[in-house]
Amino acid sequence: MKVVAAYLLAALSGKASPTSADIKAILGSVGCETDDSQIELLLKELSGKDLCDVIASGREKLASVPSGGGVAMASAPSAGGGGGAAPAAEAKKEEKKEEKEESDDDMGFSLFE
Repeated sequence: MKVVAAYLLAALSGKASPTSADIKAILGSVGCETDDSQIELLLKELSGKDLCDVIASGREKLASVPSGGGVAMASAPSAGGGGGAAPAAEAKKEEKKEEKEESDDDMGFSLFE
């Protein structure tokens, strides 16, 4: 990943096609060790390609990957008029009781003793 980041930094600095020396110079400036095989593989894969096109095609591929950010909300149907809020209030009370039970106050440990 650091090789790709160094390549992108070299490209942002104005180099149309960064070389292995450019990538090594960037990585060396921050004290990273370089792996010549990874650099050469990246340069081989990106040779003759426009960086903007490569990034655009990567975005298209990532758009199809599920990110797991959606949360499914399951709710029980309410039995009538205004009775829907009561179960929610009871659930909040139960959560507060559980938090007190899990407290470390009774264990006898203190940072200041």
